[in-house]
Amino acid sequence: MDVMGDKATLLETGRFVQPADREDPGAAAEELRHRLAAEAGDVDAMSVLGSLLLRRGDLDGAESMLRAATAEGDRAAANNLGVLLHQRGYADEAAGWWRVAAVAGSAAAAHALGRHHRERGDEPAAEYWLRQSAEQGHALGAYALADLLEHRGDAGAERWMRASAERGHREAAYRIARALDRRSAAERAEPAEPAESAQDDGVRSAAAEAEQWYRQAAARGHRRAALHLGAILEQRGELKEAGRWYLNSAKDGEARAACALGFLLRDAGDTESAAVWWLKAAQDGDGNAANALGALHAERGETQTAERWYRAAMDAGDVNGAYNLGLLCAEQGRTAQADQWYRRAAYAGHREAANALAVLLLQGGDAAGAEPWFSKAAEAGSVDAAFNLGILYASRDDEGAALPWYERAAAAGHTEAALQVGTARLREGDEQDAERHLRCAAGGGSAEAAYWLGTVLDARRPLAGPPALGEPAAEKTECEEWYERAAEQGHRRAQVRVGMLAAGRGDVVEAARWYRLAAEAGSRNGAFNLGLLLAREGSEPEAALWWTRAADAGHGRAALRLALLYARRGQLVEGQRWASRAVDLGPAEVSERAARLREALQQELTA
Repeated sequence: MDVMGDKATLLETGRFVQPADREDPGAAAEELRHRLAAEAGDVDAMSVLGSLLLRRGDLDGAESMLRAATAEGDRAAANNLGVLLHQRGYADEAAGWWRVAAVAGSAAAAHALGRHHRERGDEPAAEYWLRQSAEQGHALGAYALADLLEHRGDAGAERWMRASAERGHREAAYRIARALDRRSAAERAEPAEPAESAQDDGVRSAAAEAEQWYRQAAARGHRRAALHLGAILEQRGELKEAGRWYLNSAKDGEARAACALGFLLRDAGDTESAAVWWLKAAQDGDGNAANALGALHAERGETQTAERWYRAAMDAGDVNGAYNLGLLCAEQGRTAQADQWYRRAAYAGHREAANALAVLLLQGGDAAGAEPWFSKAAEAGSVDAAFNLGILYASRDDEGAALPWYERAAAAGHTEAALQVGTARLREGDEQDAERHLRCAAGGGSAEAAYWLGTVLDARRPLAGPPALGEPAAEKTECEEWYERAAEQGHRRAQVRVGMLAAGRGDVVEAARWYRLAAEAGSRNGAFNLGLLLAREGSEPEAALWWTRAADAGHGRAALRLALLYARRGQLVEGQRWASRAVDLGPAEVSERAARLREALQQELTA
C-alpha cells in the first residue's frame, strides 16, 4: 500500500470544479473503475474516488471515502478531508486533518493550514506552515508566505513572490510586475545627474522585467496584467498587440481594458466599435468610458445623451464628468450652469476646470474673481492657466508679475508663452536667451516666433551685395528659412522679408510672389516693395496701383513715389496732392523731401 502518497488534491487550484451539465462518459468510466477498486479495499482508489466526488459536490459520498482512506494513512485523503470539512463549516476539525497531512509531508495541506492560522490571526503559526509548504515548492504556499511577509514589511517577501511566480502563480507574477513598475517610476522621478547612465540602464531593465512578468501573468489569464501589458505596448506604438491584450482583458470583465480598447479603435477610425466597448465599460462603472461616450454624442450634436453620460461619469466618481458638463453648457451659452459644473470640478481639484472657470469669469468682466482660480490651476500644474495668468498681469501693465508665469508655461512647452518670454528677453537685450525661447516657440508652430527668430539671426548675418553676373545664387540662410516658415503661415512681415532676401539674391520672380502675397493680405510694405519691383521691371502703371494701395494704408514713401510719378507725367495737381499726403505721413526724411517737391510743384503751377 502506498501510504501518505499525494493523489488528486483540491487545494492546488483554490477552487472546486462544478459538476458539468452532461457527464463525460470517460470520467464516468474512470469513476466506476475507482469505485470497484475502493470497494475491494484499494486505499489509493478510495482517496482518488473521494476527491472526484468532492469535486462533483457529493460531500456525503466523498466524506466516507476520504475518512476510510485517511484511516489507512493516505495524506492526500487527509488533506482533502480537511477541504471537505472546511466547506461544511468545521474549520477546527479541518485544521486537525490538515495538520495530519502536513506533518506527513503534504505541501498542499501545509498551505491550507497556514492560511487557516492566518485567518485566525496567529501569524507565527501561519508563517511556520506556509514556509513548510513553500520550501517544498508549492506555488500557493510560496505566494501566501510572500503575502504574509510583505504585509509585515519583511525583505524576504520578494524572494518567495518570485518563487511562486516562477512556478506559474499568475497573481504573484502580476504583483512582481507592479512592484518593478513602481520602482522604475520612482527612479525616473528622481533628479538624475548628467552621467547617470547606469541608473538609466537600471530603470530600463526594471521596466523590461516588469513587462515580462505582466506577459507571463496575462498569458495565464490575469486580466489586470493583460491591461497593463496592453498599456505598455500601446505606449511603445505596438498597437495591434496592445489591442489583442486589451481585448483579452475586456472579455474577462476588466472595464478599464474595454475603455482603452475603445480609444484604440477610435484612433483607428472605427468609432462604432469604440462606442460598443465604451458602453460595456461605462455600464461596468468606468467613468472614463462614460466621458468618452459623452464626448462622442456631443460631437454628433446629441447633447442630451452626452449630458446623460457625463452625469454617469460623475456618478462613477470621475470628476472629468463635471468638467465636461461645464464645457457642454459653455458651448450652448448656458453660462450659469457652466459656472456651476466648473466650480464642482474645480473644488474637487480639477485644475483645467479651475482654469476654465477663471476664463469664464474673465469673459464676464470679473477679473478679480478670475485671478485666484487661475492661480489655483497654475499652482496645480495647469500650463494654460499659467499662461493665462501671465496675460492677466500683462493686461494690467504688470510685466514683472506676468513674466514668471510665462516662464513657467514656457518651461512646460507652451508655444505662446515661449514667444512672450522670447520677446521680453529681446527687449531686455538678452539675445541668447531670447533665441532659445524663440526657437522653442517657432518649433511649436508659432509664426510670430519664427519671424522674430529670423530677425535675431538676420541681425547677425554679414551684409552681402547682389550676385555678380554669372555667379550662382547663394544658398538660403537659416534666418531666411525661419522667415519662410512664418511666411508660409501667412505672416505678412515675414513675407515681405522673404521677398527682400529673394530680391537681394536677384530672384525677382520669387520676390514678386512674396511681395504680392503680403500686399494682397493688407501689408502696405509689401505693396510698396511690389511697386518698386514692378517699376524696375518696366511695369510702372501696375506699380502705381500698388503704391496707391500702400499710400492709402498710410505708407509715406509710397505717397512720395506717386507724387514723383505724377510730376514726371506732368500731372502737377495730382503730384502735389500726393506730395502733401507724403508730408503728413512721414517719416521725417520723407516729409522733408515731399515738402520740397510740393513747393516746386506749386511754383510750377503758379508760373
